[in-house]
Amino acid sequence: MPEQSTPTIYGGQAVMEGVMFGGKHVNVTAVRRKNGEITFLEVPKSDKNWVKKLRKIPLVRGLVSIIDSSAKGSKHLNYSAEALADDETEPEERAKQKEKEESGFSLSMIVGVAVVGVLSFVVGKLIFTLVPALLEQFLFQHAFSNQTLHTLIEGVIKIILLLTYLWIISQTPMIKRLFQYHGAEHKVISAYEAGEELTPANVQKYSRLHYRCGSSFIILTVIVGVIIYSLPIFSWDNVWERMYIRVLLLPVVIGVSFELLRFTNSVRDIPVLRYLGYPGLWLQLLTTKEPSDDQVEVSIASFNRMREIDAGMEQTSATETTVGRSSLDPVKG
Repeated sequence: MPEQSTPTIYGGQAVMEGVMFGGKHVNVTAVRRKNGEITFLEVPKSDKNWVKKLRKIPLVRGLVSIIDSSAKGSKHLNYSAEALADDETEPEERAKQKEKEESGFSLSMIVGVAVVGVLSFVVGKLIFTLVPALLEQFLFQHAFSNQTLHTLIEGVIKIILLLTYLWIISQTPMIKRLFQYHGAEHKVISAYEAGEELTPANVQKYSRLHYRCGSSFIILTVIVGVIIYSLPIFSWDNVWERMYIRVLLLPVVIGVSFELLRFTNSVRDIPVLRYLGYPGLWLQLLTTKEPSDDQVEVSIASFNRMREIDAGMEQTSATETTVGRSSLDPVKG
């Protein structure tokens, strides 16, 4: 079918002074440097066969996708952070840092940026899962015995903590700019899905909110968690059982939330069902900001470069590894 009638579904993420987009065969990050130049990190996709199979299994694919995105996304976020630091570093200090990295003592080489990304996701998820339950238990343990009400209040506390955290970090200049690039990413995807020519003027016409955003996924995990934790089969007698159940069911909550996110995105054009995705859109009012034309330009550059490489790989009909080595600039990634 023509590309206009069935556009490919793309995703991305904001990074420091840039945007990353994931294509069929490659992930590309574009970053605006201090001198105004846009540089790229281009990493060919190389999923294992067993990972591809897991991505097709409902409920399981959600957890696989989130962990995979955390691992791969951290590499691109690290690239943007290093580019930002490089722009702010004197040439002499830059040479010393490069020598240190080449000698094998950099943290990213020892631990692995991907591992750090996954651990950050896991730790963050555990904190926002366990702390609200502990707070609710401490504040309302003896107020009433209805466990469904306890779970509902736990969900309210989790939302309050989440909104407070996002609001606080959004006040810092660096995170505010990150959220602007987040908005630029959404605008480019929306313009592409609408069949628009990708120019800053055209892209700026679109909303900075998007149904398929990870922010929507976050709020869905809270709602789904309240429902699943309230099921009678998951009752608890003390705080330790409550913690154990939360951790044990976390993969289930993530899997169900991912499927619900896919569903809300698929029905967003149906007048009544489109409201199912509104809680996620409301959260994006905090996690996105209106971007400048310069920031949209970076997002467009990343998206166009990603599609250019994808098209080149498909035209040559070569394997991902072979084409990735021949067509990607090793200096860029």
